Amino acid sequence: MLRARPNLPWLLGGILFVLAAGNAQAAENDVVSVEIDHATVFRLAAPAGTIIIGNPSIADATLQDAQTLIITGHTYGQTNLIVLDSEGETISESQLHVGAPTDKLVTVFKGKDRFSYSCLPDCQPTAVPGDQQAYFSGVIGQVSVHDGAGSGRGAATQSTGTTSGSDTPTSVPAH
Repeated sequence: MLRARPNLPWLLGGILFVLAAGNAQAAENDVVSVEIDHATVFRLAAPAGTIIIGNPSIADATLQDAQTLIITGHTYGQTNLIVLDSEGETISESQLHVGAPTDKLVTVFKGKDRFSYSCLPDCQPTAVPGDQQAYFSGVIGQVSVHDGAGSGRGAATQSTGTTSGSDTPTSVPAH
């Protein structure tokens, strides 16, 4: 009686192919993490033809060159990134996760209100979504006035320091 033996090199080659294909699929579905208001470099295996971001209010991507994306986080959340080549074939498919900055960020809680400070090395007010609204608006307002003054666009006056219908100051508290 003759017994058929499997061709060992063919069998090993098939196993390696399946493992490699599985790893390629896993790499395509990786999570790309970026902090809010930060950017990260994302390299592609082939030149991009089309870039699709599921929710561009969470993050966006800019082509640096045909195979390099710069991904910028705008607000907290998760969305997806799909990159197609010029023929419409998928090059990459990834999840984008935009989270809070963690390095040198100090969060102060005063009751239910939250205030964020960037400490590099001295602590300065910074606006992070989720901060107390008047504080957040005050920081953003000050940054806008500063940017306008520095660019010559000139905002001649700043807010009165109060919000409409409220006596809550929009100035940045010293904690």
